[in-house]
Amino acid sequence: MAVVLKSFNRIARVAMSSNSRPSVQDVARLAGVAVGTVSNAMNNPEKVRAETLDRVNKAIAQLGFVRNDAARQLKAGKSQTIGLVVLDTSNPFFAELGRGAEDRAMELGLSLLVGNSGNDEQREGKYINLFEEQRMAGVLVSPSGSGTGLVSNLKSKGFRTVLVDRMADADLCCSVGVDDVAGGRTAVQHLLDQGRKNIAFVGGPLNIKQVQDRLAGAREAIAGNAGANLRILESSAMTVLAGRDIGDQIVALPAEQRPDAIFAANDLLAVGVLQAFVFKAQIAVPEDVAIVGYDDIDFAQTAIVALSSVQQPAAAIGATAVDLLVDEVENGAEHKHQQVTFQPELVIRASSQST
Repeated sequence: MAVVLKSFNRIARVAMSSNSRPSVQDVARLAGVAVGTVSNAMNNPEKVRAETLDRVNKAIAQLGFVRNDAARQLKAGKSQTIGLVVLDTSNPFFAELGRGAEDRAMELGLSLLVGNSGNDEQREGKYINLFEEQRMAGVLVSPSGSGTGLVSNLKSKGFRTVLVDRMADADLCCSVGVDDVAGGRTAVQHLLDQGRKNIAFVGGPLNIKQVQDRLAGAREAIAGNAGANLRILESSAMTVLAGRDIGDQIVALPAEQRPDAIFAANDLLAVGVLQAFVFKAQIAVPEDVAIVGYDDIDFAQTAIVALSSVQQPAAAIGATAVDLLVDEVENGAEHKHQQVTFQPELVIRASSQST
């Protein structure tokens, strides 16, 4: 036994001293079995004798062998992994969307890998290239641009794609999202119904499609209300700190120049504005300025003043996107692209209710 163990360790040291990663052949040589036996040990362990399986597993552990799943899945003609690229993983909306996608993927026996583009097309492209190289079943993406060029390029390579939190042309790919124009219109109409006339839209950068659509809805509501006006306060980002900067700017204005209501493009911005008002103790919410956010993230209702918000079904968006992708994988040419649009709902809380 001592001789066998010494030989085993010597082979292991030789394999681990090479510059390349351990291979299946290295495992087979160390365990003293055929390559086919190693394959069976990893994929069909019930077909391997217990003693042999133990030797193979010890060899795998000692060498630090990691099998090439991408190659194995490619050989089998399918992958059990899908990718998700979102604009900002620090935004609770995208975190919940990702969780919804992950939960549905797990139910279907799939794995989900997530990338954060940071609203940067180059960074987004790197994740997409990585997912392609890993031969994933497909990708769910909330694109930083229009998404048309990205999807067309992937489609030409046979790579399946579903747009999330964004709608696509019916002949391009599947998509799932929310009617953001309707959401913006609903939010501002609520503020108008509360008697507010001088409304500010806080959001940005303005090249983000979701921001554009929510602003478009806000403008529609204003256009239908004589005497109301809308000013745009573009933020540098969709974060609490960016919202606080805008809030500080509003506080610095003479009282007669301040808006009497704010519609923020997401809840993070709304919370930042609210914090600026409360910390400075110069603007009361909703008495002086009413605030409505967007997304209805978990801590909207636990903010300093409970925040009114346009609710998006983030988890349902993620789960539906997975369902659409799986349907395309399973049905191939028979698959028909679908465009699923959820309708947003306004949740009214203390930040916008008339006292």
